[in-house]
Amino acid sequence: MVRKRKLVTRLQVRLLNPPVRALAAHGLAPGVVLLETTGRRSGEPRTTPVSNGLEPGTDTFWIVAEMGRRAAYVRNIEADPRVRIRLRRGWRTGTAHVVDGDDPRARLRTLSRLNAAGVRAMGTELLVVRVDLDAVTDTRR
Repeated sequence: MVRKRKLVTRLQVRLLNPPVRALAAHGLAPGVVLLETTGRRSGEPRTTPVSNGLEPGTDTFWIVAEMGRRAAYVRNIEADPRVRIRLRRGWRTGTAHVVDGDDPRARLRTLSRLNAAGVRAMGTELLVVRVDLDAVTDTRR
């Protein structure tokens, strides 16, 4: 399990995440959005591609972390739960919460199929995170 986690982490951090992050920033990665956390040590913004877990018709966003609490973005959330999510129409702010009692495999069935399949295949310690998005304020007049 430790070997798999180390291999998957290297693969994602060095090979997969950079191009997926760039595509998602331009809205060109179907089913993928960007999660921005604050680095727990640096205080700098950290951006990670995640499945689009926006629950239709609500301000609730779901994430299934492949590496559980070992994921850097989960550790960042535990240090500072304020996050931003880059959806198609721009950034939304919110507050993230680790949800220990939720079934990650059931939650994956509600997310983007392609990305969820990757999470299932590569994940070693699945963990659910819920983001309560702040209300959208319409500034158009």
